[in-house]
Amino acid sequence: MSLASETEEAARAYADWQHSVAGVLAKSRRIDAAELGPEPQKLLETVTYDGVTVAPLYSPRDERPEQPLPGTFPYVRGADATRDVNAGWLVSARFGDGAEAADVNRSVLDSLENGVSALWLAVGGADLPVRSLETALDGVLLDLAPLTLDAGTDAPLAARALFALLDARAAAGDGVTDRTAVRVDLGAAPLTSAFAGTADVELGDAVTLATESAARSESVRAIAVDGTAFHDAGASDAEELGASIAAGLEYLRVLTASGLTIGQALGQLGFRFSATDDQFQTIAKFRAARLVWARIAQVCGASDFGGAPQHAVTSAAMMAQRDPWVNMLRTTLAAFGAGVGGADAVTVLPFDSALPAGALGVSKTFAARIARNTQLLLLEESHLGRVLDPAAGSWYVEDLTQQVAAKAWEFFQQIEAAGGYLAALDAGLIGERIASTRAQRDSDIAHRKTTVTGVNEFPNLGEAPLPAGAADTGRVARYAAAFEALRDRSDAYLAAHGARPTVFLAPLGPVAEHNVRTTFSANLLASGGIEALNPGPLAIGDGSIAAAAKDSGAGIAVICGTDKRYAAEATAAVEELRAAGIGTVLLAGPEKVVADADGAARPDGFVTARIDAVSVLSGLLDTIESPSDSSGDTGSKK
Repeated sequence: MSLASETEEAARAYADWQHSVAGVLAKSRRIDAAELGPEPQKLLETVTYDGVTVAPLYSPRDERPEQPLPGTFPYVRGADATRDVNAGWLVSARFGDGAEAADVNRSVLDSLENGVSALWLAVGGADLPVRSLETALDGVLLDLAPLTLDAGTDAPLAARALFALLDARAAAGDGVTDRTAVRVDLGAAPLTSAFAGTADVELGDAVTLATESAARSESVRAIAVDGTAFHDAGASDAEELGASIAAGLEYLRVLTASGLTIGQALGQLGFRFSATDDQFQTIAKFRAARLVWARIAQVCGASDFGGAPQHAVTSAAMMAQRDPWVNMLRTTLAAFGAGVGGADAVTVLPFDSALPAGALGVSKTFAARIARNTQLLLLEESHLGRVLDPAAGSWYVEDLTQQVAAKAWEFFQQIEAAGGYLAALDAGLIGERIASTRAQRDSDIAHRKTTVTGVNEFPNLGEAPLPAGAADTGRVARYAAAFEALRDRSDAYLAAHGARPTVFLAPLGPVAEHNVRTTFSANLLASGGIEALNPGPLAIGDGSIAAAAKDSGAGIAVICGTDKRYAAEATAAVEELRAAGIGTVLLAGPEKVVADADGAARPDGFVTARIDAVSVLSGLLDTIESPSDSSGDTGSKK
């Protein structure tokens, strides 16, 4: 078949699919297919927080030019053409947070024996003392296990202690014939830490570290461009990348001004990005990150140095405190996306990382083992590392990569137009842009357009209450925080009253009629920590509604049934519930079904899939906690 024939056949197949889409949509909307226009599939498109349009189907019409092989500019397919496909990416684990040196050393050696291949070590401050670095790294072969430090303001002390250790080992004959095989990242991150508000070295100290590192015989990078600072504040993928490359360029400017060549300066930077449970977005994000940074290197005249290493960390913002076991699934998807997307090292956060230590009654070693084994299963059983850039050629991934890169570059240019990273940071441009995205995401989660499983959908009311203070998330804008604050209120109510807050469900008609809305209402209420009391089918006029309502002891009721039954019985049900002493009566359905109702026969609010669930549930809890005040708005009027 000729190329022209293949193109014609693809066009016909796409047109047939469009026709099928129109038929299905027309049937569901009860309209004529012609009313949907020539491109009905656009009704199925989604738009990301970056303004990237994701189509419901990708075909040869979306094909883009093939990218160069891994290790070749612009490094979209990976910076290293010779990565060991039998090992895949580096399995990184974090150590040293508030631990004794001997305990850290035991944990490190045990982890290295069981699959960890890269170390991320917290030192200084309240963590492992810098003076204990030698003890913590005793027996660790740094030519086999790359080391990244997280030392904050103690980075210069930690770097010099590490350099002294490396020099002592070399003098003693440690067997490392190729000193460049020893790979170390000192982790100084003053620019991104300035955005996050966390303590770090001064920019001048980071430059000094970079100058010292560039002169070492080992492979040492002094500076980490930590994009997780932006992600944790609520940034979209392109915003995280755009702000990160702007910070990276700021580093290049000060490093070259201090005397380093552009090649040396590029060699002193590494990037850290967040990986989320949106696997395709994550794959595209890491590929796009290499593309945009390679462009920076190209403009600087050093394309060959544009393949900076990437350290992926599973998103702290996506981690939930409620039903935290679901976090295992989230981090699995995130690790998958980062690995397939070409990250050089991946750190999976423990599934209980959003909770205080010991809150779940499981050991720290158990959570760390699950995090490590998540990656090992992906590498050793699913063999995800056996192919470099396995998503290459996918119409969807290639298109998404290019669109994310374009949006990241656009944000980067806005930062540059404001005078560069530091000027944009001082002017509030970066913070305001990210805050806007965070507010949009929070709204989507509150309206349950975006699902956080176990939190705003499929919550488990049977969970044990969390310890006091568990809600403190620090600088991380966790997606689940608003709903979990409601659950915290429910826990406090349980402690004070011996039972959870309750709402009475008034199901009208047989189960087949009301089941959809009773299930919806119960799930919605549970996401706010409120227990739904469902007595089963009730009938108008036989006293069953009043009796069941009084027995429940609840002050709020939700009527559940079909629109057809509402037309005949809703107002009577409202009146019977009010007569039974229910102070607030809601109806599960749209306002239009009782548009003519008024006065005492009109529901106080309407519970639908489009409501701001956080606001409505907060109002219900206010009413339950202060039953004498039932005048608050507890339902949507839309």
